[in-house]
Amino acid sequence: MPEIRVTPLGAGQDVGRSCILVSIGGKNVMLDCGMHMGFSDDRRFPDFSYITRNGRLTDFLDCVIISHFHLDHCGALPYFSEMVGYDGPIYMTQPTQAICPILLEDYRKIAVDKKGEANFFTSQMIKDCMKKVVAVHLHQTVQVDDELEIKAYYAGHVLGAAMFQIKVGSESVVYTGDYNMTPDRHLGAAWIDKCRPNLLITESTYATTIRDSKRCRERDFLKKVHETVERGGKVLIPVFALGRAQELCILLETFWERMDLKAPIYFSTGLTEKANHYYKLFIPWTNQKIRKTFVQRNMFEFKHIKAFDRAFADSPGPMVIMPGYCVQGTVGHKILSGQRKLEMEGRQVVITPTLPPPALSHACCDTAAGVMQVEYMSFSAHADARASCSCGQAEPENVLLVHGEAKKMSFLKQKIEQNSVGKPRRGRACEGGFSRACADRARHLAEALSTPPRGQLLYAANGETVTLSTSPSIPVGISLGLLKREMAQGMWAGHAGWGGAAAGQVAPQTAPAPAPAPASQGYSRMPRSPGSCRHPIMKDSNFRLVSSEQALKELGLAEHQLRFTCRVHLHDTRKEQETALRVYSHLKSVLKDHCVQHLPDGSVTVESILIQAAAHSEDPSTKVLLVSWTYQDEELGSYLTSLLKKGLPQAS
Repeated sequence: MPEIRVTPLGAGQDVGRSCILVSIGGKNVMLDCGMHMGFSDDRRFPDFSYITRNGRLTDFLDCVIISHFHLDHCGALPYFSEMVGYDGPIYMTQPTQAICPILLEDYRKIAVDKKGEANFFTSQMIKDCMKKVVAVHLHQTVQVDDELEIKAYYAGHVLGAAMFQIKVGSESVVYTGDYNMTPDRHLGAAWIDKCRPNLLITESTYATTIRDSKRCRERDFLKKVHETVERGGKVLIPVFALGRAQELCILLETFWERMDLKAPIYFSTGLTEKANHYYKLFIPWTNQKIRKTFVQRNMFEFKHIKAFDRAFADSPGPMVIMPGYCVQGTVGHKILSGQRKLEMEGRQVVITPTLPPPALSHACCDTAAGVMQVEYMSFSAHADARASCSCGQAEPENVLLVHGEAKKMSFLKQKIEQNSVGKPRRGRACEGGFSRACADRARHLAEALSTPPRGQLLYAANGETVTLSTSPSIPVGISLGLLKREMAQGMWAGHAGWGGAAAGQVAPQTAPAPAPAPASQGYSRMPRSPGSCRHPIMKDSNFRLVSSEQALKELGLAEHQLRFTCRVHLHDTRKEQETALRVYSHLKSVLKDHCVQHLPDGSVTVESILIQAAAHSEDPSTKVLLVSWTYQDEELGSYLTSLLKKGLPQAS
């Protein structure tokens, strides 16, 4: 039985260090190659020893696919290719290819130049790594080799982000990477062709979160910014993810123009500024509104945004807004988790919490004591719970959750399974540690799934292998005329002959033949044997069902007929011609639904059955009926033989 094996080397049950090893149809593909922002030791990169402990990785991997340029999906790529050793193809979109080295170089500078880390990839290694990249276009089918093909689809999330479909023969896997089903101010919603993959590997970053409307979040965000600026305060917006910076800049730029505000907006120089250059170039990857206004104005050329100076961070009473997901171990995660004291760049910062307002987590603090007010507002470009497991038009047989926290994955899995069967199932998850609101969100998600997976919904820890058996699907072509003829003869009840097989297997089914009716009741017309009408032909890697005549014609063969003959002895003193005429009259009266003919040579035919009368060599008062038929009419031939053995009715 064919199978698909999946081993998360990273992002199995956490966020960060995305790296998924997939084995499908004898091919090995690695999906993403990221780093973990919460670690600075060996745990920051995936453990590539799971792939092989002996030999170069190129001998074991057919290709590597990078979904987008965020470091938790590409940060380990130079280490993997140049230090561990991989010389095979690396596939990514053109915007990802352009922006990825900028982030990698920035990451290297922080790790090596600022932190003094050794055993790290160099600038030259980044350049050598990028030489192995093969750029792909959306909806372009890329033939990696004779059997393995991949296809990229628009994922939203950030500029150039793509979902990938991986196919080997009839088996397929769809990997979403990070995606967003909600369009924003500069990107469209994720989209994929209608497909039924054996496995969908999807992110579950916000597995139990259903965010409120984007319009409400933007309104609340702008209100907080406006209020702070109006009272003379400063707003610092640290955005760790490229893409969110551009999104918020467009939002603020539009608001500043509408409100005619004069307060300056400061934009971080360096990494984001360099990436913004490519955002201006890759306008076709943005949404329709950005493309329409491009002729008059490039929306990434900001009028109200100026270079940022770190001195503004020391102004009294700043508000800090964190619009992205904060990975465990980072400063942002510590603040939102309720940590009271932090040390940043040698300074002690104290955070004193107050009662948070609904849907917001914040802390209001004494500014004189060197503290700050913190507000959490979600502007993440990840799919929330409504979109998890419901990726566009993909209707997967199985779903594997990655890029999310283990406890939330377990909780989500249980809720979806309960909704699928209408009653609770036993599972590894429980509602412990989750609020009622969280439980309601997961329940709403389960109810919102239009096409829940037909098989299993899974999640696996890093280093744990999930194995899924697949049923091969063999596409078969058949002409409309032949299909109608077969269905008219009762070979398939509706589409049951094709749809009845599990997982799309071709398993033609024939209707059981009705039992012959007694002679006194006449004969029920029977369908011919299935083999008489259709034959499989493989030509140019295409499998087709054709009629017997078409098969003989295409193969250049002469038709050979196999006939069966049976002798029936009748006591009849009349001549052979008169006996044949009596046989014709008897069969004509019994077989009203069949074509019974009396030929000039004295023989009688019923369908393909031929009946001839001859004199007995030893007894002149006995006639011999020779009954012959083709194998297609075997049942009818047997019935006629039994009927004639009972004798002919007496002449009146």
